[in-house]
Amino acid sequence: MPKKYMIIILTYVLAQFATVLPYYLTKIIDINNLPYVTVIWNIVVFGIAVIISLLLLKSEIRDFFQAREKGIGQIILWSILGFFLVMIAQGVSSVIERFIIGVDTASENTLVLMQVAREIPVFLLIITILGPILEELVFRKAIFGSLYKRMNFFFSAIISGVLFAVLHMDFSHLLTYIAAATVFAFLYVETKKIIVPIIVHMSMNTMAVIAQLSLDPEQVEQLMEQLQLILLGGY
Repeated sequence: MPKKYMIIILTYVLAQFATVLPYYLTKIIDINNLPYVTVIWNIVVFGIAVIISLLLLKSEIRDFFQAREKGIGQIILWSILGFFLVMIAQGVSSVIERFIIGVDTASENTLVLMQVAREIPVFLLIITILGPILEELVFRKAIFGSLYKRMNFFFSAIISGVLFAVLHMDFSHLLTYIAAATVFAFLYVETKKIIVPIIVHMSMNTMAVIAQLSLDPEQVEQLMEQLQLILLGGY
């Protein structure tokens, strides 16, 4: 694995640990409005992590913008296709989870994230932008990309998908996370552009957010039990 990928993964891990810092600080100093302070702190942490990761990939980013043929049309088409592929993958996996495995409850991870977003809307920056960018750079470009050089596509995608689910601490919906991760990996392999799975990931999370915020809180859990709308970004 290239050193820059290892640094990106390390940056991501450190960012995850850093998100809980405000809670520990409350044992030392008094922090007013802890939830809001925590959200702002997390946005700063994830923002810094994204900037560091992009700086480590600056040569690849520069090559893309300097290329005569950037393949913008291909990026748009694959992003649209990828959006529907992820929706299908989530739909199929949710049916299997619900009727075969017996998982018929909403994702706790998603419910918690949406509760925070309702109370502190600026948190949506992490769900819809920062989280998807950072997660695709880590799980698709760094982890899957490195594994794919040593083993076949499906093993690489499954391993990255399992790690993806571990991050979200949502093991009851492991199949759904693996299915989504496999689609993201497929898009990355087919286009050779990490921007495509990033766009799809952001689009899926944005759609899930809009769908859930348009409902009353009491209706959200019922909707998720029926459709298994799972946020694929955050922390």
